Amino acid sequence: MSAAQTKAEGIIDGNAVEYHTQNKQLTNPLLAVFSKSYCPYCNATKKLLTNLKANFYSIELDQVDDGSAIQSYLAEKTGQSSVPNIFIGQKHIGGNSDLQAKDKKDLESQLKELNAIQA
Repeated sequence: MSAAQTKAEGIIDGNAVEYHTQNKQLTNPLLAVFSKSYCPYCNATKKLLTNLKANFYSIELDQVDDGSAIQSYLAEKTGQSSVPNIFIGQKHIGGNSDLQAKDKKDLESQLKELNAIQA
């Protein structure tokens, strides 16, 4: 497994060394967003999650050296080559349109079950 694959899997599994989100350090977030800083769909995803007060980890693939390799690996793993590429509880749910299409109450309940939102 390449370094980029290991890094991506660590993020998906919540096993990376440290995550900073909403000014808090998390040890194992179960909500991961693979993003690009200039992408309006990525920004819409992060805005929705922030509005839900969800704790999530977002990696900006355009701001890390191995971003292209991570994106290539995710395309191979999920069949989705675009961003955002979203994982909830280690399960790939798709992109922004998939997240936005979810019933907000169901999404909020799912995130509470994972402790990604404080009840």
